[in-house]
Amino acid sequence: MNQKKLEAAEKYFLALYPGGFTHPEMVAIGKKHKMEQMVALAKESFAKDCFAHEKNIIDAMIKVVSRSSMVSVFEKPKFKDFAHALSSQDRKHFVTGLYELLHGNEKQGFETVLDQLQKKKMAKWTLLTVVPAYFRSSKDVFIKPSTTKMIIEKLALDVVYKPTPSWDFYKKYRQYIKTMKTHVKTSLSPSNAAFCGFLMMSLPAQKG
Repeated sequence: MNQKKLEAAEKYFLALYPGGFTHPEMVAIGKKHKMEQMVALAKESFAKDCFAHEKNIIDAMIKVVSRSSMVSVFEKPKFKDFAHALSSQDRKHFVTGLYELLHGNEKQGFETVLDQLQKKKMAKWTLLTVVPAYFRSSKDVFIKPSTTKMIIEKLALDVVYKPTPSWDFYKKYRQYIKTMKTHVKTSLSPSNAAFCGFLMMSLPAQKG
């Protein structure tokens, strides 16, 4: 990891926005993304006791995907169609996988959800990571391909991005984000989505 470049990005960002994400301009951007509302929606919709009702979980995921500013407008209707077309068996597997991802065996859950998405060629990083990124906003990471590839390249992270989601990549990249947060001021990471936003806005301005 190129720590010097990370620290330079921090200096650059804080010079533009003193106080980091408490700066008025950053607060305004945060409101546009409705981060607080989305986190609250995810925590309420995907609490452990909610998983007794499979249809409610599917409906909640459709709602999160459709309302998220982080998911492409092209992916939203496709996911809605995918979710509504799930057979009863596939729906059960999908919901079970999501439960494990959020509340149990993360690797098993990740791969179960991935398997269901792959059946209909819907295995997108964005769709796989959007719910965890809101549900555990300080632990999990939203994988936006263009931003993720840029962060890896600029900071020389020892991990290889691939379009097809994998638990191995996700686990390693998430750990990098966790480590990087310890090297900058806490005002830059009210959530992992915000932290990645800081990197997206500041790293391209760093030479090299």
